[in-house]
Amino acid sequence: MATALVTGGTSGIGAAFAKALALRGYDMVLVARNEERLAATALALEAYGVSVETISADLAVRADVDRVAARLEDDEHPIDMLVNNAGFGLHASLIDRDTRVHEQAFAVMCLAVLVLGGAAARAMSKRHRGTIVVVSSVAGTIATGNYSAVKAWTTAYAEGLAVELKRTGVQVTALLPGWVRTEFHERAGIRTTSIPDQLWLDADDLVDEALRDVARGKVISVPSARFKLLMFFTRHLPRATIRWISGNISRSRSRPVEG
Repeated sequence: MATALVTGGTSGIGAAFAKALALRGYDMVLVARNEERLAATALALEAYGVSVETISADLAVRADVDRVAARLEDDEHPIDMLVNNAGFGLHASLIDRDTRVHEQAFAVMCLAVLVLGGAAARAMSKRHRGTIVVVSSVAGTIATGNYSAVKAWTTAYAEGLAVELKRTGVQVTALLPGWVRTEFHERAGIRTTSIPDQLWLDADDLVDEALRDVARGKVISVPSARFKLLMFFTRHLPRATIRWISGNISRSRSRPVEG
């Protein structure tokens, strides 16, 4: 039976991936910080008749990242699919003196992605099979602060990894979701009332479409026709226009300052 490892697998898109893969018969390795949520998610997934291993890890801590990387390279218990999903919303100014949240973002959504992707790639390429999914964002095509910068890197990284692993039998797909109904935005303190209802995606539908794109060998997966259309515009409109749109998005999502 195949085994999938999902980072950030207890909530949001990660939990949707874990459920979808368990329903497809994958044994699971879940990686997240909260041990109680890990245990609860594992129990729910075991109801689908699969085995679930949990790893409590903070991917902002290099030693924890290395533990997960070692699991990915365990030849006796191979991982067939890595879903590099862990991340968080970033709503801090680029000019803040305190850069700790930006440093954490780089650690979790860049460095950990690089280390874990490399570990999976080494193990999978030796077996000439495997899949690596990197959860990025359409935000990487616009200019909404450091989150856009991080996700632009994530998408470019996934494409570069796909190029490097070409002809090894390892599939790499970057998933670029738009707005998805999860607790992601609330946790980040991002106001979403200005976002039209028709732009929101369901996490389960998103993952089902992403897995279809993986099966087709796509390197870039942009679920839903509406976000494919939006991606077309972000790639072809003048960058000055994109910056103007980005500024309006950022202002609409900012919480008002309480007096």
